[in-house]
This record gives sequence, C-alpha cells and structure tokens, in this order.
Amino acid sequence: MAPRKTPEKSNISRDELLGYYREMLLIRRFEEKAGQLYGMGLIGGFCHLYIGQEAVVVGLEATAKDGDKRITSYRDHGHMLACGMDPKGVMAELTGREGGYSKGKGGSMHMFSKEKHFYGGHGIVGAQVPLGAGLAFADKYMGNDNVTFAYFGDGAANQGQVYETYNMAELWNLPVVFVIENNQYAMGTSMKRSTKSPSLWERGAAYGIKGEAVDGMDVLAVKAAGEKAVAVCRAGQGPYILEMMTYRYRGHSMSDPAKYRTREEVQKMRDEKDAIEHVRDLLVQGGHATEDDLKAIDKDIKAIVNEAAEFSKESPEPALSELWTDIYA
Repeated sequence: MAPRKTPEKSNISRDELLGYYREMLLIRRFEEKAGQLYGMGLIGGFCHLYIGQEAVVVGLEATAKDGDKRITSYRDHGHMLACGMDPKGVMAELTGREGGYSKGKGGSMHMFSKEKHFYGGHGIVGAQVPLGAGLAFADKYMGNDNVTFAYFGDGAANQGQVYETYNMAELWNLPVVFVIENNQYAMGTSMKRSTKSPSLWERGAAYGIKGEAVDGMDVLAVKAAGEKAVAVCRAGQGPYILEMMTYRYRGHSMSDPAKYRTREEVQKMRDEKDAIEHVRDLLVQGGHATEDDLKAIDKDIKAIVNEAAEFSKESPEPALSELWTDIYA
C-alpha cells in the first residue's frame, strides 16, 4: 500500500466524520480491552482482534439501512459493534457470561443478534459465504430491497464453496455484497505465497460478477464503494464484490506470535495508513474538531468500554442446565 497523502479538506459533514471517528475508536478500544481480559484469563477459547481493520466495517455500515443483514467470519467483534450491538452484551459473551448475546455459550466466534440482523460469527473458514447468499436469497424471495453483506478474508477466498456461491449468486441475481477483507495474511501465510492471481475480486469476472478493489484503510473510500455496491444490489442487479485492502496490527489470534512479518512492517502501516488517524487529521485540519474535542471523545469511549468490562465481570456464568438448551431449533 502506498503512503496516504496529507488529507485534503473533505466535503463530508463534520457530524459524519465525528461519527466515523467515534465508531472506529470504539472498536479499537473495545478490542484492546478484550486483549487485556484474554491475558487475565477472563476470555477463553479463541479470540481474533479486529485492530487495524476498523474502516472496513464502519464505512460499509454507513451504507446500510434497517433490514439489511450481515454475516462474517470469526474476526467479528468489530462487525457487532458497528451494526449497533451493545458493547456490554458483546463483552459478556466473550467472557462466557449469562448477560452475553448467546447467553455465554457462543463466545467470541459464535454470537448472533436477530434484532440487529447479525448472523455470526462463524468458525469454519468460508462457511459464512454460502449462508450469506442464502440470506440474500430469502430477501429476494420476499420481494424487498434489503442487502446482505457477506464478509470473508483473503485466506477464505481460496475456498471452493466461495466459488460455488458466486455461481449461484450471479445466476439468481442475489442482493449480496461479497466483502473480501484482504488483510494480507491468511493466519501466518502471506497472500503472495498462497494466491497466484494478482487480485481476488477479479475472480468474480468468471461468473459475470462486478466488483472493485478499495483502500480499506480509508473509511470515506470504503463508504463510497459501498454505496455503489449497495445501489447495484437494491436495483436487482447484484451480486457485487468489494476487495478491501486492509491490515491487521495484531496476530491472527491471541496465540499467534506473528513471526512471519517484521515489526517494522506493522509500524510502517500504523504510521502511514492508520484509518483512525486519517479521520483525526481530516477533523483537525478541516477545522471540525480540536485536540480537546477528540480527547473528550476518547475519554467517553474508554468509559463505555470499561463499563462493558465491568458488566461482563459482574454477570453470572450460565447455569449448568443451560448445557441442554438451544441445542435444537
């Protein structure tokens, strides 16, 4: 990724920019806290942090309307927060508590919110992609103009079920936006070592699916591309593929020492491409906010995250009888 230029004055409104700043900062601070709780032994099992990729989900959620659906892989906490799920319920689920979205039984990878049309959180690589097409098929069958966002990573993009799904989605003109969150590394394998094609979105051309690559570290670029993709789907001309060129700062999961890349590479991305710093620069240089304004937002966000952590600690663990509930529909 090329270094980002000094931001120009944006024609986007102050309130919109502040909104994106708050949402991305909430995801980052929440994930930092989740990392702390994992280190303290309060979160068990797997825990995949979204730090660095915040612009992708915040930019796309800015294009969604009530009724739109979202489904993703196991790096999913950011998607939950961006679609409006309560940080307290998300953190309580991460810590396996009764107050969590799946009563403490789904954990990091498998929580859902029917109210917010969030359909997981899936531990099997690529499994959410055909499910996302199924959600879109339901909307087409019902005759509404809702859109489904099906998120997956660059590693999952090599799964066979993705291409079976592309074929059916194009065959039936399904209103689904396939979002490839290309953070450059599938677990510990760089894309250069695992993928021969220079891009991932262009593979959709074999099925007649339109798409594009997007700077996934720029929330405004993500929103602009998302608006185009969503318009195609709402007009009955879907699906659409968005390959978001992004980057994760932490390891694949909490057990990953990330020795497959240098510290200098990660620091360079933080210095030159950080999504939150980009919006901060737009706000300050555009005269939309002062450093004190932004400090106040950070203080507010930290309070929300700390409250979520305290709620999760105080929420009881599920009763043993819960082992036998919700097993069958």
